[in-house]
Amino acid sequence: MSGKLYLVSTPIGNYDDITLRALNVLKDCDIIICEEFKEAKRLLSHYQIQKELYSINEHNEKENSQEILYKLLEGKNLALISDCGTPLFSDPGSFLTSLCISQKIEVVPVPGANSLLPALIMSGFDTDKFYFAGWLSPKKEERRVELLKLKAIKEVLVIYDTPYRLKSVLLDIVKIIGKNVNVCLAYNITLKTEKYYHCTAQELLTKAESQIPKGEYVLLINNK
Repeated sequence: MSGKLYLVSTPIGNYDDITLRALNVLKDCDIIICEEFKEAKRLLSHYQIQKELYSINEHNEKENSQEILYKLLEGKNLALISDCGTPLFSDPGSFLTSLCISQKIEVVPVPGANSLLPALIMSGFDTDKFYFAGWLSPKKEERRVELLKLKAIKEVLVIYDTPYRLKSVLLDIVKIIGKNVNVCLAYNITLKTEKYYHCTAQELLTKAESQIPKGEYVLLINNK
């Protein structure tokens, strides 16, 4: 009988944001699959959990998934975690999960922390409907083409990006979508420096140029 693959959500910053179920799964499983060994070891050390680790990331997922599949077919239970938050959501794991589903291996999601929902509920926007744009291109011209397409979507737009591209992304938003569009920047969610900025795109760009240190963020644009 094959084992199960658990998709385990982990904290996005504050180690207290983990569920009892997630801890039990991580303690009881045979192997933990992680994105990066360094991040996984730091997380598991905090909870005093020691397990054999396998890695899948954007560079090796297809190659390593077959070996992981064999472990599951042998009857071992595996837990998949990302560097932080909910696995597969803008993180590796989709190929492995699809492979397991195709082989009739049970896949069990273990819900928990993520950055999307806190950002949405703190935005002050009507979020009954929204559009998740995810990660924009790091290339300026491609990013501007993406934003031009997003401009036509009249919903709350949700964007992820790296800390060091905040100013570049905001500059393009001001140029493409408009300087007066209302935005919300959810900054360092769950950390002591957590903060939410509610203003126009131009005002946020000004703040980003002088007041906002580099940090993790989710950016919401009220494009309705």
